[in-house]
Amino acid sequence: MTAELTTHAPPLARTSLFLQISIALQTATIFLQAISAGWLLTSAHGETMHSIGARVMYGASMLYLLAAILAWKPGGGSPRPVWHATGFLLLASAQVVLGVAHVPLVHLPLGVLMFGLSLLALLRR
Repeated sequence: MTAELTTHAPPLARTSLFLQISIALQTATIFLQAISAGWLLTSAHGETMHSIGARVMYGASMLYLLAAILAWKPGGGSPRPVWHATGFLLLASAQVVLGVAHVPLVHLPLGVLMFGLSLLALLRR
């Protein structure tokens, strides 16, 4: 008998890795938003960078939700990450609305909260 070598990870491992990567991407984009917020205060291009970053961060939140759904339903994982990802997408939506409305009194603390929660989610995986 010969042992077969498989190069494919099991479905649960693949979806779990995709979920981990999506959380890491979301965390990184939120962190970069904090940096671009500093540029917003000091540079003429800061507003453009922060606006682009907001779109990327929102996309990363949508990717996190997709990864959570894939890890849950077809992957056989827990539904808990779906609830977490949905919450992040709602927070990201609120962030965008507050940013467009220029409400920094709520926008800035919410961004810090989102970074902390995203980092916590990343460390828990």
